Amino acid sequence: MLTTRRDMSTILGHPILQFGTSRFLQAHVDLFVSEALAAGEALGGITVVQTTDSAQGAARVAALARGAGYEVRLRGLRHGRPVDERVQCTGVRAALRTATQWARVRRELVEGGVRVVVSNTGDTGWQPHPGDGPALLARDAAPPGGFPAKLLVLLHGRWQARPVEPLTLLPCELVARNGDTLCELVAGLARDWRLPAAFQAWLRAHPVWGNSLVDRIVPEALEPAGAVAEPYALWAVERRPHLALPCRHADIVLTDDLGRHERLKLWLLNLGHSVLAELWLRRGRPPGETVLHAMQAADTRATLEGVWADEVLPLFDALGEGEAARAYLETLRERLLNPWLAHRLADIANHHPAKMARRFAPVVALARERAPGLAQPWLRGALAAGESEETAHVD
Repeated sequence: MLTTRRDMSTILGHPILQFGTSRFLQAHVDLFVSEALAAGEALGGITVVQTTDSAQGAARVAALARGAGYEVRLRGLRHGRPVDERVQCTGVRAALRTATQWARVRRELVEGGVRVVVSNTGDTGWQPHPGDGPALLARDAAPPGGFPAKLLVLLHGRWQARPVEPLTLLPCELVARNGDTLCELVAGLARDWRLPAAFQAWLRAHPVWGNSLVDRIVPEALEPAGAVAEPYALWAVERRPHLALPCRHADIVLTDDLGRHERLKLWLLNLGHSVLAELWLRRGRPPGETVLHAMQAADTRATLEGVWADEVLPLFDALGEGEAARAYLETLRERLLNPWLAHRLADIANHHPAKMARRFAPVVALARERAPGLAQPWLRGALAAGESEETAHVD
């Protein structure tokens, strides 16, 4: 049952604990919660936690900690009509830094009323840190370096203090089956640290590890907090027993088929972004070029449309999902032609080889199985070039 504003005072702390301060989360999850709070449809407020030591993140946390809220500006096209709205977001009620306030972060999850944990820790957030180990479970220990280890320490404290309290984890990182994957990472650390078998069993069986997919383009940050985002938004969450959502919202979809939503986003939007980034890199285009500039360049647009039409949509047809893919693509073109969003290809090209591997390789691999006659020369060529470049760097 969701908590209305009238009974929020009965909750200890804030029921939503969010790891990550990114502009994306501010314009997606945090915006949803803010709008739902106004309608009495949210669990309550959010405590945001910065997991890195970046100065930019620290400034953002300081601004969020003041509790005055921040602005999200929604700019773009919706059904061919321009949208330009300013929304004041007030769902974030507290903000902490693991680097300086780790003890308080631990108290939030162990002693507070946290019911949902949300995360988006970036492309490298789940990478292991060699210095993380069981000594970090001590009350006065420094915070672990890696996010999975941070989460393990926090969940171990929760198990010791409040093992029967319900808890849902909803990672928003762009990883297939992200809830299951994060569970395996944390459980693997618990095994490596030789933690009690009872805790390891609890870790897999008690918290609900939700799989979810987020979809919204948020290309610009506002300072010191806030963001510019497109009007389109989706948070698809796989239905699971005992799963709790942070709020009810029109853009949150509970689904029994998360894979369908993942394929649409990863194979059309994200793959399309990486095609544009690859062309930008190959052709030595201007540093400030945006997605809109690329979509307006005839040769670049033709290449992208050709990859979609000839190398991706036939695979959707083979899966029986061609109609849904073409409908999504119609909306996607409008999103990529958004005249107000300065979505820089330089930003999309960050971690480009890893992104190509995640976005191109599964499409090529599944095509071998489900559409063996599909040649996919552009995608295969880009993957081969990326592998050759990585080998050259290693040599």
